[in-house]
Amino acid sequence: MKRFSKFIFFTVLGWQIQGSFPKDLKKYVVIAAPHTSWLDFPIAILTRLCTGVMIHFIGKASLFKGPFGFVFRALGGTPVNRDKNNDMVSAIIAMFNDREEFKLGLSPEGTRQKVKEWKTGFYYIAKGANVPIVMATLDFENKKVKLSLPYYTTDNKESDFKFFRDYFVNVKGKKPELS
Repeated sequence: MKRFSKFIFFTVLGWQIQGSFPKDLKKYVVIAAPHTSWLDFPIAILTRLCTGVMIHFIGKASLFKGPFGFVFRALGGTPVNRDKNNDMVSAIIAMFNDREEFKLGLSPEGTRQKVKEWKTGFYYIAKGANVPIVMATLDFENKKVKLSLPYYTTDNKESDFKFFRDYFVNVKGKKPELS
């Protein structure tokens, strides 16, 4: 599967990966941005398959129903009910604490629409689970996924978010107007 994924990703689609996921860390949060199109998901899955690193994800519960729900589960997904007011951050921190190895990919925007402010859940998950954050660009303009070194959050949320936002400056999503 890895060889086939590399053929599709690199040869057919013409994408490249700059950097790598940390090999010495068993747990971390991956934030992938900008999230502007449904095509971000297959690019992220292909990146994961090419690197051989299992990155889990969460998705709206409706994706996990019907005839294709098993596919999302098989790809490492967990459904979440976004209609209910539940403590998702604490539940995900518990996932990190209950497992010896766990890597979770999230979109900091929380939607494919243009947003002025990122959601903060990924930040509080990383802080609460005491794991670093790895940033991954979804740069459709240059057909590049760029992976950062692990970043451990500090006690200065504003400074941390500036660091995150700066990493994604000038990265254009599939729909640049939403980046």
